[in-house]
Amino acid sequence: MRIFIRHIAYLLKIHVAALLIMTVLRWLLYVSIDYQIADDVTFATRMTAFVKGVWFDNVTACYVMALPLLVLWIASLFSYSAKWLSWFCTICFGVLYTIVFSLSAANIPYFCYFFQPINTSIFQWFGYAGTTAGMVVGESSYWAPIAYGMIAIVGFWWFLIKVRIRKYAKAKWIGVGSMLAVLVCGALLAGLCFLGIRGRLGYNPIKVSQAYYCNDPFLNQLGINPAFNLLTSYIDDQRPENRRLALMDDKEAIEAVRMLLDRQGIDNISPIAQRVEVTGDKAPMKGRNVVIVLMESMSANLMGKGQTPFLDSLSKRSLYFENMYSAGNHTNHGMYATLYSWPAIMFRNLMKGTVIPHYSGLPTVLQDQGYRNYFFMTHESQYDNMNGFFRTNGFDEIYAQENYPAEKVVNSFGVQDDFLYSYAVDRLSKEKKPFFAVLLSVSNHPPFVIPDYFKPKSSEKDLQIVEYADWSIRKLFDEAKKERWFDNTIFVLLGDHGKLMDNPESELPESYNHIPLIIYGKGIEPQTYEGFALQEDVAPTLLGMMGISYIQNDFGMNLLEKKRDCVFYTGDNLIAARDKERLYLYSPTEKTEHQYKVTGRNKVEKVKGKDKHFEKLRYYVFSMLQAAEALVGEKKTVTRIEKKKNKELRRWKRNAIQY
Repeated sequence: MRIFIRHIAYLLKIHVAALLIMTVLRWLLYVSIDYQIADDVTFATRMTAFVKGVWFDNVTACYVMALPLLVLWIASLFSYSAKWLSWFCTICFGVLYTIVFSLSAANIPYFCYFFQPINTSIFQWFGYAGTTAGMVVGESSYWAPIAYGMIAIVGFWWFLIKVRIRKYAKAKWIGVGSMLAVLVCGALLAGLCFLGIRGRLGYNPIKVSQAYYCNDPFLNQLGINPAFNLLTSYIDDQRPENRRLALMDDKEAIEAVRMLLDRQGIDNISPIAQRVEVTGDKAPMKGRNVVIVLMESMSANLMGKGQTPFLDSLSKRSLYFENMYSAGNHTNHGMYATLYSWPAIMFRNLMKGTVIPHYSGLPTVLQDQGYRNYFFMTHESQYDNMNGFFRTNGFDEIYAQENYPAEKVVNSFGVQDDFLYSYAVDRLSKEKKPFFAVLLSVSNHPPFVIPDYFKPKSSEKDLQIVEYADWSIRKLFDEAKKERWFDNTIFVLLGDHGKLMDNPESELPESYNHIPLIIYGKGIEPQTYEGFALQEDVAPTLLGMMGISYIQNDFGMNLLEKKRDCVFYTGDNLIAARDKERLYLYSPTEKTEHQYKVTGRNKVEKVKGKDKHFEKLRYYVFSMLQAAEALVGEKKTVTRIEKKKNKELRRWKRNAIQY
C-alpha cells in the first residue's frame, strides 16, 4: 500500500505542475491580447476564463495521466517498482507534455493572428515545413512565444527528473486485504481520471461550447485548451457528417441558390449556370488588359488611418466598393473566390489535391478571348498547390521564387512586394497580346520584413509593414505609368482577406473579412459603391465591364447590374451572413449560433430569441454553402476531359462541372 501511495503522490505532483504551467501560458496569451477586452468587463468575469481554463486543462492532463496511472496501478497491486518503470513514466509525461506545452505556446501568436485557438487548419502548413519554419523563425514577434514554450518544456523535464520514482521494490504478494484496498482505490482514481477526460457528469462529454460564458469573444475562447481544441477538431473532421457540410438537403440548397441568383441552369453543365450575353454598346472596356493585385491581409479597417495614403487617394479616383467581403480568412480562399467565383468552405483548401479540379472563371474566359495569363507570387510556386492548380485552370505562365535572383529572397515567403511588382511590370512590358496578370503580395504577413531603403512613419512594426505595402503599390503604379499599356489596363486591387483590427466585436471579427476593392482605369468613373460585394463578384463584374459574353457557372454576380441584399463568408470553424442590420454566425461542428444586431462598423449587440430576419440570413448562408458543397462534390465523380481542337466544344466542357 505504501508503494501505491508513493505512486499516486508522484502522479499528483506532475498533474498539478502541468496545470500550473498551462495556466501561466494562458496568462501570457491573456496579456498579449487583453487590450482588446472592453474596460467595463469586471475582474471576476475575466478570472472566470481562467477557471474554465483549468477545467479544460484538466481534461488534457487526464488524457496524459491515463496510461501512467494504469501502469502504476497494476504495479502497485504487486508492490512493484523499478528503474525502468520510473523512466517509462518520465518519458511518457515528458513527450506528451512537450506537445501540449508547444501547442499552448504556439497558440499565443496563432490566436493573436486568427482570433481563435489552434485547430486542424494548421495541418495545411505541414506540407510546407521549410516555408512554415522560416515564417516562424523569421518573425521577431514569434520569438517570445517560442521562448515561453522552450522554458516550459525544459523546466518541466527538469521537474520530471527531479521528482521521478527513486525507491524500487521487487514484485511480491501483498495479501488479500492490501491488494483489495489498492484495487478499490485504483479503480476510484481511474474513474476520476475518466471523469476528468469527459469533463462533466452530463450525458455528453465536455465540448468547446462549455468555454463560452460572457459577451466578450476573447474571454469566451481564452479558456479553451489548445491541445484539446486540436484533438476535438480533428475528431470532428473525421466524422462522416463533418467531412462535408451537412447544413441542409443538397437539392433544396441548389434550388434556393437558383432562386436567389435568378438562375435557370444549363443542361449538362450546371443547375446554376447561365449564358451571359453582352451587346457591343455595353462594352466600353472591351480588349483592355487586366491586372489584379491581391493584397495580403489588407483589411478595409487599415485604410483611412494614415498608413495607406496611396490606396486612400486611389480609392477616390476609382470605382471603390466600401462594403466588400472576402470569402474566407486564408489566401487560398481569396484566390479561389476572386478568380473562379466559388465560396470558401470554412478551413478547407479546395485548390489542393492530387487530382486537380477544373474550374471556369476569369482566367479561362479571358484565355478563350485570346489573352495571355500570368500569375506572379513572391514564394515557391508549389505552395498551396498554386502552380498545378493555376496552370490547370487558365494561366499560361507562373512566376515564383524559383524565377527570381537568390539574393532577392528575404525570408521563407520569398521576395518583397516592390521587387515582385517591378519584376511583373518588366515582364508584362514585353507582352504583345492582351494580358491578364495576378500579383499576389505577401508583405503584410509575418515574418514582417521592411527594407532598409523604406523609411516608415509609424513606430509599430505591424503598421510599418502596412505603410510599406502601400508604398510598394504606389511604386507599381509609378512604374506601370511609364508603359504603353497603362492607359489600356484595368487595375483591380483587393485584399485576399483581412486581419484582426481594433477590438473583436464577435466570434468572427468583421475586420477579418471586410476588405477593400478598388477598380481603376482610364474611363472608369470615380464613385463609391455602397452596396454589399463579395470576392465571388469580382470576375462577373469585370467581365460585364469588358463586354464579354460567356457561360457563367459560379456564385458571383455583376454588381453593376444586380445588387446584393446581404453577404456570406466563412472563418476556419464558423460561417457568417450579414445584412445592413444583422450578423448571423453558426458553427457547423458545435451546432451553435450567434445573433447580433449591427450598430455600426465593427459594432454589434448580442440578440437572443427568434427573429424571422435572422432565419432568412441563416437560410441564405446555409443554401449558398450547401449548394457549393454539393456541386464541388459532383466534380469528383466525373473524369477529366482533355482539350479538344474545336474551340466551342473546349469552352463548353471547361464550363461544365468536372474533375
